Formats: sequence, C-alpha cells, structure tokens
Amino acid sequence: MRLLRRLHLYLGCFFAPLLLFYLGTGWYQTFNLNRNKNTGEAETLIAKLRSVHVDQVYPAATANSFSPALFRLLVALMALALIVTVLLGIVLAFQTTRRRWPVWLSLGLGVLVPALFLWLGQKR
Repeated sequence: MRLLRRLHLYLGCFFAPLLLFYLGTGWYQTFNLNRNKNTGEAETLIAKLRSVHVDQVYPAATANSFSPALFRLLVALMALALIVTVLLGIVLAFQTTRRRWPVWLSLGLGVLVPALFLWLGQKR
C-alpha cells in the first residue's frame, strides 16, 4: 500500500506540468477552432504552444526541419503514466474507504455522464 501511494505521488508530480500543458492547450483548441495549417504560420506564443500540442514541435524561424520523435516518446510515457496513476488512484480509493458503493457510483457516473452529454449533443 505504501509503495502504491508513493508511486502514485511521484508519477503524478513528474507528469503534472506536461499534463497541465496539454489540458490548457487542448482546452484552448476546443474553443478556438482556427488552426494553423503549417508549422511556419505560428507567430504568437499561443499559436506556437498549439503547434507543440498538435504537431509535437516548437516552431522557430531558425529551424529548417523538425523531428518530433523524442517529444512523442515523452508524451507516450506521459499517457502511460497517467493511465497507471489513474488506476492506482482507483485502487487506493477502494482500499482507503470502508463503503465501496460511492466509489462504484462515481466510476459509473464518470462513464455515463460523458456518454449522456455526447448523446444529448447530437442533432436529429
């Protein structure tokens, strides 16, 4: 149990800045749909950060080509770590509470509410 908590803590803290970056730029993209088609079109800081989010490169005038391989590897590790920390959080939720039905209810609602909102958003 102690090892699970420590692993959950360190994985969460290590990847928190990158997760916050992706959450912030993803949120921005959700509400601002005009996207640059080419990496070279990014002129403002927000456009450059959006390019990092979408293309995994930071556009710079001095660069003549980009290789997103290392950053993509980091993002893949972040995604894997997020999956692990979420699963650890669920395990810890079950192990640290006596009543398990609220945990089950929260998990169920976490699946049903997004599905309901997607269904309600459909035009027929």
